[in-house]
Amino acid sequence: MMQYHKSTNNRKYMSEEKQPKFNFQDKGKGGKKGPKFNIYWIYGVVIVGLLVSQLMNFSPELKKTTEQEFKQQMLLAGDVTKLDFVKNKDEVQVYINGDSLKKEFYVKKFGVVLPKEKVKGAPLFVFEVLDWKSFDENLQKFTDQHQLPEVKRDIVKAADWMGGVLQSIFTLVIIVVVWLLLMRKMGGGAGGPGGGAGGIFNIGKSKATLFDKGAKVNINFGDVAGLDEAKVEVMEIVDFLKNPKKYTALGGKIPKGALLVGPPGTGKTLLAKAMAGEAQVPFFSLSGSDFVEMFVGVGASRVRDLFKQAREKAPCIIFIDEIDAIGRARGKNAMMSNDERENTLNQLLVEMDGFGGDTGIIILAATNRPDVLDSALLRPGRFDRQISIDKPDVKGREEIFKVHLEPIKISEALDLHKLAEQTPGFAGADIANVCNEAALIAARKGKESVEMIDFQDAIDRVIGGLEKKNKIIAPHEKSIIAYHEAGHAVCGWFLEHAYPLLKVTIVPRGTAALGYAQYTPTEQYLYNTDQLMDQICMTLGGRAAEEIFFGKISTGASNDLQQITRIAYSMVTAYGMNSKVGNVSYYDPSQENTFTKPYSEETGKIIDHEVRGIIEDAYQRTLQLLRDKKEAVEILAKELLAKEVLHKSDVEVLIGKRPFEEKKIVEVEASPEVAITEEAAPAVEAPAPEAPAATDDQNTTSTSI
Repeated sequence: MMQYHKSTNNRKYMSEEKQPKFNFQDKGKGGKKGPKFNIYWIYGVVIVGLLVSQLMNFSPELKKTTEQEFKQQMLLAGDVTKLDFVKNKDEVQVYINGDSLKKEFYVKKFGVVLPKEKVKGAPLFVFEVLDWKSFDENLQKFTDQHQLPEVKRDIVKAADWMGGVLQSIFTLVIIVVVWLLLMRKMGGGAGGPGGGAGGIFNIGKSKATLFDKGAKVNINFGDVAGLDEAKVEVMEIVDFLKNPKKYTALGGKIPKGALLVGPPGTGKTLLAKAMAGEAQVPFFSLSGSDFVEMFVGVGASRVRDLFKQAREKAPCIIFIDEIDAIGRARGKNAMMSNDERENTLNQLLVEMDGFGGDTGIIILAATNRPDVLDSALLRPGRFDRQISIDKPDVKGREEIFKVHLEPIKISEALDLHKLAEQTPGFAGADIANVCNEAALIAARKGKESVEMIDFQDAIDRVIGGLEKKNKIIAPHEKSIIAYHEAGHAVCGWFLEHAYPLLKVTIVPRGTAALGYAQYTPTEQYLYNTDQLMDQICMTLGGRAAEEIFFGKISTGASNDLQQITRIAYSMVTAYGMNSKVGNVSYYDPSQENTFTKPYSEETGKIIDHEVRGIIEDAYQRTLQLLRDKKEAVEILAKELLAKEVLHKSDVEVLIGKRPFEEKKIVEVEASPEVAITEEAAPAVEAPAPEAPAATDDQNTTSTSI
């Protein structure tokens, strides 16, 4: 196995003359720039305009007069339309008819002929009075004496001019503050370079996070274990960026892109982080969903902006996580098409390898759904390499355990290889979870170090869920569960191709499992008919035991029936393991979501008949096996009712050693034995149609409805 040492701080960087030359101009430098537009200018103009309009919106200045002049020159002439007595100032304000303003008296008073529109509804003269009641009585006598028409008279209170201005300013300030908060909120939502004040106007900017040469990334290739082949591929890309002449001297070209493909939790994003830490070139990181926005055209705009930034930083790497968010195949289903997403994908295709293709920009992407990606995205010239990252084998799991156990205080007797063997089907994220759970369990028990039993309890927790010892189960139900699990255990013990039993328990876990048996699957990729039939028989062992010992069956075998049905249909329709249907496969991953079947109704009837025949033959075989080993089943069931948990060593004491030798692919040196070595190994679910190999880490589990 190849090993890679962690990077050190004394790494030498390429000199300028050794750097690859790229024909990109730095548009962001050089030349004088004019002042940039700022959204605050608009705010300032609006505020000034409102203040000016507020200050300019006043009536003409009031002219002082006397009561005598008011009566002789204005009232007798019939020019007065209204009088206001201002209580808090003891004065009378006089309103003049607009048509009378052309008279010589008013022209002399104001110096000009006032326009009617300006004085409409505004007082023009004012004089003081000592008592409004006395003035009102005298005014009434004067009008009656001269037979003048009645003049409207109101009592008012003068408004505070300064208070009005301050109130207007206060209202404007509140409006502006609320507006600024809203704009800042929208700006913050845009994120990245589009963030900040007025960010809503920069919503089309890329949201990529930039790790530049000086950025400190705490992950490097030394922190990535169990992915040796994928690591070699990625390290070659990094080496090309550091030492391009080594490859260009022979006429080679730098790869345009690499697609990391694998199930969830296998370390695709971790490998990209390590690449960012090792590359020592600008590294843009973002998710495929960052291009998705409710506004039309935003996705394509962000793609353009991302590549514009990348050209300025070339040579560089762009990492797009979960690229299937924008890279789905176009036009397959007209009913479900998405024009905005397709426009974003079209722009990405053009930027990656369009008419004006770029050099020095490497695209790294990750997905766990390569089957839904557009074929134009996967072609050479865009993603030249597809790097498959599968779940690790036993050696890979051992390496991953070493990485995750570095910060954990572990017992000296801990057997890492045994842990790796007991976790088949576990991805890197699952192993990290097991290590963390084991540390928490040990801390809960007050231990000074984490021991093997803690890891086995953690594996149980990850596989089956939380243990529920206090769950109330009726005695007769508990007896059914015990015989059910004993049936599984005996079938697995006496069938040659069944997985070796490691643990059987009737302690309920999770939301549905009332008991389960755990096995140790081998690292196997091919299955023959005998092996699959033995798996079906072992899975049917629980139901067969119920029928033999109780004369009736329960709902506890629901999960078992799902597994054997899937295996049987796979044998007939996918693997060509049935003589009547023949060597044909009706399984097509690209047609999974269609409503039509790739065979006729008559063929469907034959398939159903053959599947029932396979399951019935296996069930009769299982019944015969358990009748022959009835005593062994009874011994295990009674011991389960007494102890609740039985390990492999307990089963050997009760019914003897397994008659078949266990096959081991990887031979390891003898390691120190620990107190409990035969516990908690996850077993594998039945193979799914898409792959004949074991695909999961779950075991045969009895459930109750």
